[in-house]
Amino acid sequence: MRILTLAAVSALIAGAAMAQSTGHAGHAAPSPAPAATPIPTPAPTPVATAALKTAEGADAGTVTAFAGPKGTVLVVEGKGWPQGWHGVHLHAVARCEGPGFTSAGAHANHAEDPSPHGLLNTAGPDLGDLQNVHAGADGSAHAEVYAANPGQSVVGLSFLVHANRDDHVSQPIGGAGARIACGVFEAN
Repeated sequence: MRILTLAAVSALIAGAAMAQSTGHAGHAAPSPAPAATPIPTPAPTPVATAALKTAEGADAGTVTAFAGPKGTVLVVEGKGWPQGWHGVHLHAVARCEGPGFTSAGAHANHAEDPSPHGLLNTAGPDLGDLQNVHAGADGSAHAEVYAANPGQSVVGLSFLVHANRDDHVSQPIGGAGARIACGVFEAN
């Protein structure tokens, strides 16, 4: 008899709990949706790195490349740059000889597809055109720029830093001025 009594009490408690959780018209309130389980994604792996140097050979930072399906993210960590905005570009030749770094040649793919310079140029851009990077008063620059180069590797290209901002329109280099630092991308 005692077992029946406990069973009856348990049923009454369960019924009371159900009555409290019902919505209007006696229907049970909707249960909250289960939390989504995040799908683990692997951390991106760098595919190449360029060690930047000034014409005098001083360390000017690094650029690390991460390849995606339609382009490359370039993580710029500059040091010793003059304060202000700087045009940065990808150049076709893997050589950085001072003083003017002309050894780096023209922009990447310019020989194959001579599009005019400039991200904002209606007839451009070429694959060497990138966004400007700002250096603080302490000479450090921290940025991520995107190169729309689907299926093309940056290994064997050079990364050039210019003295001035690129206006993204004027020819041949957007008024970016002298080349002040250069680095060649090498595979990681």
